[in-house]
Amino acid sequence: MRFPDPLVSGVLLRREKRFLTYVRLDDGSEVVAHTNNTGAMTGCSTPGSRVWLSPAADPKRKLKWTWEIVEVSPGVVLGVNTLMPNKIVREAIEAGRVPALSGYDRVRPEQRAVPKGARFDLLLEKDAGDGVERCWVEIKSVTLVDGPRALFPDSPSVRGRKHLVELAQRKEAGDRAVIFFVLQRSDALTVSPADAQDPDYGRELRRSMKRGVEAMAWRASVTPEAIELTEELPVVIP
Repeated sequence: MRFPDPLVSGVLLRREKRFLTYVRLDDGSEVVAHTNNTGAMTGCSTPGSRVWLSPAADPKRKLKWTWEIVEVSPGVVLGVNTLMPNKIVREAIEAGRVPALSGYDRVRPEQRAVPKGARFDLLLEKDAGDGVERCWVEIKSVTLVDGPRALFPDSPSVRGRKHLVELAQRKEAGDRAVIFFVLQRSDALTVSPADAQDPDYGRELRRSMKRGVEAMAWRASVTPEAIELTEELPVVIP
């Protein structure tokens, strides 16, 4: 997925209240950008880091910038916008670039399996005889790394655990269910549950996989021009 407008670079001054990011742009001006990443962003929000912002599409929006990318170490850039993985995964599936999720007739975003249940990121549907085959996909943005391992989540996630429970319920109801991790950085080789950050999530992931939920992980290439899925990574469950 290409960014519709050129990103603007600067230096991160600080992150406040999770959703506010103060940045000094290369022209010397200081701006406040929106950050939609609700996680701890460990290792991703160090003051002095090089960052890239996108201009807000809505002229009426209070904050005129959105934080998109950060350079976490020399040559390693990371996508921090948690809305981006949904877009790039859908784009890749529709283009047939995710073999394990190919062959579906429709890709529908933001669907609920039951009226009061969780909303899943994608519902894939395929017409089959007298019925419809369904695959529910929940997408998670991974930013935390420990050496060669990427870890999710980077802070306790009650919502994430709920998604796992309901994915397992969809599998037991006869549908396919997938938890899809997207690593928007180049310096890790595998993806695992972050048991130290949220042991409950790790236990629920293991439990849901035993109930038939599939776990997939892909790396995304990140540049100031575009972000796209590039390669599948192993999901390692210690």
